[in-house]
Amino acid sequence: MTSASIHHPPTSHLEHVEAPGSMLTKTAAKALAVLRYTTGFVFLWAFLDKTFGLGYATPEAKAWINGGSPTKGFLANVDVGPLQSFFHTIAGTWYANWLFMLGLLGIGIALTAGIGLRIAAASGTLMMAGMWLAEYPLAQHTAKGTPAGSTNPLIDYHIIYAAVLIVLALAYAGHTWGLGRHWAKLPIVRRNRWLI
Repeated sequence: MTSASIHHPPTSHLEHVEAPGSMLTKTAAKALAVLRYTTGFVFLWAFLDKTFGLGYATPEAKAWINGGSPTKGFLANVDVGPLQSFFHTIAGTWYANWLFMLGLLGIGIALTAGIGLRIAAASGTLMMAGMWLAEYPLAQHTAKGTPAGSTNPLIDYHIIYAAVLIVLALAYAGHTWGLGRHWAKLPIVRRNRWLI
């Protein structure tokens, strides 16, 4: 059999598969669904903790509903990288707070429901890139000259989360144990495949 005679279904075929195709086993699809749920919970937990001050990363007194700022503590303390002054300027502003919190909530809901994974991947990757720039792991020293504490100058958890989001979107991970298959059949999504 020559390579010319082998039929390879188009990539868009996966959007319509009733069961995982030859590229993705059922076990792998389930594993991706678990990864989708756990990653979604990371985003939802961050939203809930910052909103209500559940006492983990955010004390109740600093909760968003109690007048606290979800971005001020992190961005005001950026002490590395070329964008320090920019992050200090937007720290605690209403638009930074709202964009960050809506991003956490939207990405978390999209992942746990298994819908809009392409939008979640794009917005989540943008959010993770911004947070990577704020922590700037390339720097060995802070602006004060103390060790920055970066363990890897290129790949940190922000890059890993971004990669996970992209993989989940590309693998149609919302089709297994999620609403992705039903979402993909909606007329607006069928007309605008970027909404998958």
